[in-house]
Amino acid sequence: MTDQHETHDASGDNPITTRRGVRSFVLRQGRMTEGQKKAYERSWPKYGLTRDNGMIDPREVFGRDNMLNLEIGFGMGKSLADMAEAAPEQDFIGVEVHLPGVGALLKEVEDRGLENVRVYNIDANDVIDLCLPDASLDRVMVFFPDPWHKKKHHKRRLIQHDFVQRIRHKLRVGGILHLATDWENYAEHMLEVMNDSEGFANTQEQGGYSPRPDDRPITKFEKRGENLGHGVWDLLFYRTN
Repeated sequence: MTDQHETHDASGDNPITTRRGVRSFVLRQGRMTEGQKKAYERSWPKYGLTRDNGMIDPREVFGRDNMLNLEIGFGMGKSLADMAEAAPEQDFIGVEVHLPGVGALLKEVEDRGLENVRVYNIDANDVIDLCLPDASLDRVMVFFPDPWHKKKHHKRRLIQHDFVQRIRHKLRVGGILHLATDWENYAEHMLEVMNDSEGFANTQEQGGYSPRPDDRPITKFEKRGENLGHGVWDLLFYRTN
């Protein structure tokens, strides 16, 4: 039996029990700006999804049956908004535990008039296990997750065999898992995990890392990493069965 952790949903009222024993994030909420708070208050009822919604039907959520993307840990939401704006024919679900980031994304959604974005403010594990039907996603994106660079903390890294297999079941056959990091050690870890993961194959015939796809925006984390002399590594694997 794993330890249980209690956090709260976006309203702050309803406790949410996370059933995974080791968290891959540190909950540091910080303060929402006035603009983020107002955007959240106006737009959460329309664009927000909660665990109480249960297993969703994306066709009902978006009112259509289009390519469906999931981004886990969208930060302040700009890159997710960029992707949604650039591809109005696709739909996007974002997951972020930090409330200021949710408010920032909803402000971007309002400012850009986006209709193809929905948001969860709960642990990604709960979204995967309790909210998304199997074989419902065309692409899952995890960009610049916390590298937990100290060796003793590597067990907290999000990209692990169990997590990847749970993602696999949510992807359609042929669907893409796209990972990116600016920490070389984490990139090596990701590649090792993916190479050993049943039901996935590298999109690169020669194996190894992928060039950055044109549809992945250059994020502030990427720019920061470049300024620090870090490289950036993308990995794209597709579900085979």
